[in-house]
Amino acid sequence: MINRVILVGRLTKNPELRYTPNGVAVASFTIAVNRPFSNQQGEREADFIPVIVWRRQAENAANFLTKGSLAGVDGRIQTRNYENNEGRRVYVTEVIADSVQFLEPKSARHTDENSYGAVAPAGGNPGYPPQTNRQGSGANAGSNRSQDTPSFEDPFANDSKPIDISDDDLPF
Repeated sequence: MINRVILVGRLTKNPELRYTPNGVAVASFTIAVNRPFSNQQGEREADFIPVIVWRRQAENAANFLTKGSLAGVDGRIQTRNYENNEGRRVYVTEVIADSVQFLEPKSARHTDENSYGAVAPAGGNPGYPPQTNRQGSGANAGSNRSQDTPSFEDPFANDSKPIDISDDDLPF
């Protein structure tokens, strides 16, 4: 049997961190995942999927992810049920995350929803935001670079020399 889920999307609100009576951290959040097609009106739709993460990963998610953060979730689907106050059986399906990946630097987030999404445009680079207004973070915080200069520079972009790599260094 296989029960495996991999999702990439944006958080709809800040993660909620709680602790069990035994002191185990548990965080919950909802991730919005774009559907790969448009509806009849030509609009893109998204699925809103609840995610539960435990222990250190829960604390990391609560500390470093916020509403709008792009995240990758690797886990399994779990269905549970309970009886509500009205005596009705309620079924809940959620993803129990084994791993949560932060897919963008904290400084890369924009308040404008149309800046970039989880799905890159044709020919775009998925997972990477536009390369403008990136100064003030990381090792380049003190430099006097122009705001239009990409922070993810290709080290081989202007070099026409062949790359010398030994066959022993190749992973295949």
